[in-house]
Amino acid sequence: MTIKALVAATCVAAITASASSAAFAQAAAPAAPAAAAAPAVTHGPAIPGVCVISLEGAIATSTVGKYVQTRLQQIATQVQAELKAEETALQNEAKTLEGQRATLDQNTFEQRAAALQVKANAFQRKAQLRERELGATQQKALGRVGQDLDPIIRQVYQQRQCGMLLNREAIVIANPAMDISQPVVTALNAKITQFAFDRERLDQAAAPAAAAPAAAATTAPRK
Repeated sequence: MTIKALVAATCVAAITASASSAAFAQAAAPAAPAAAAAPAVTHGPAIPGVCVISLEGAIATSTVGKYVQTRLQQIATQVQAELKAEETALQNEAKTLEGQRATLDQNTFEQRAAALQVKANAFQRKAQLRERELGATQQKALGRVGQDLDPIIRQVYQQRQCGMLLNREAIVIANPAMDISQPVVTALNAKITQFAFDRERLDQAAAPAAAAPAAAATTAPRK
């Protein structure tokens, strides 16, 4: 395998790992179940005290849920652009080095090839870090929505005098009169529509944690 092909393979692997950002962006706010043509159903009477809610649907259809999904897509696009630029630079460097193979002595070529491979490996680690950061960003953003959603669900639960609340996604079918999803979404929209957030920086978060043990060892009294 030529050095160009070797670095290209490394870059492709890194980009492929980070390409989950596209799927990540789609999964940022869970999509509401697709509307399918279903036969009409005659429901029995609503069961007193039993309520159902579509948590996924409530987040996906709420204003803040749509905002979070859009913002996560923006962040994922920024990450992809950053990695693509570095991938292109590495591939160009590999192409240049491959073109110089005939004019370089073997030792020089191998040294430059090894240095380029170090860069490619660092790029792969960076792409993997970005993927973890995107996941952490999604988790934190949806957790923020969940903090606002939880008390609203409890409030609507009490208002509707529910004695039991079931997740709509966990049951096959239920009388719509028992569904409290829409009033929950309405209350959530009234409470919050968006909030500022950016990509989580896991490398920055890890640095202070790594420095703490070293500082403790430096200041520890000698016995």
